[in-house]
Amino acid sequence: MKGGPAEIMTAYAPVPLEGFIRRNTDEMERRARDFHELMARRRTVRHFADTPVPRSVIEDALRTAGTAPSGANKQPWHFAVVSDPERKRRIREAAEEEERAFYAGRASEEWLKDLEHLGTDAEKPFLETAPYLIVVFQKNYGLDPKTQARSKHYYVQESVGLASGLLIAALHNAGLATLTHTPSPMGFLSQLLERPKNERAVMIVVAGLPADDAVVPDISRKPLDQISSWF
Repeated sequence: MKGGPAEIMTAYAPVPLEGFIRRNTDEMERRARDFHELMARRRTVRHFADTPVPRSVIEDALRTAGTAPSGANKQPWHFAVVSDPERKRRIREAAEEEERAFYAGRASEEWLKDLEHLGTDAEKPFLETAPYLIVVFQKNYGLDPKTQARSKHYYVQESVGLASGLLIAALHNAGLATLTHTPSPMGFLSQLLERPKNERAVMIVVAGLPADDAVVPDISRKPLDQISSWF
């Protein structure tokens, strides 16, 4: 029977697990503690320097993002990296247009109040100042470039979320500051970056070095007992 269990199993051709490093308990604990300390210093930054960053750093961070697990290994993501000043300017103009509408009435009073302590507004100069904008697209379905035939993707949002988290961690580990910017709606990004109809922008990851006079909101992270339960 075509597509039955026997045919599905014959498509499974595993290879040996390679590269996994088994560590002793002390080393596992130390590495977990050290990584937490590294990531605990990560802050969302809105004040960037225009200092150039090597393209190779961004490329390796994207390679890390591409190692994320995904539904049926479809890898339903695309990262459009923008460094061209003119294209960054156009993205800023379009994003600020949406942001002005957001702050002028599109957002609820509750939403705006929740944002007050973060000091955000409709002005987004970082979209031009930072050396790189990484626009994360989710591929809602596969699309053959020649026939335009569709193929199904699974757990798209979850998969892209995992890849985006790895991207941010990799950029921070490399020594860069980041900001996740989510103008709404984001359809203009598909147009400006000429992406196909099966893709939808979900965020802009702004990446670069922080400005010398950068400031961040006075916030704290929830402690472990508020974000976990053990059984």
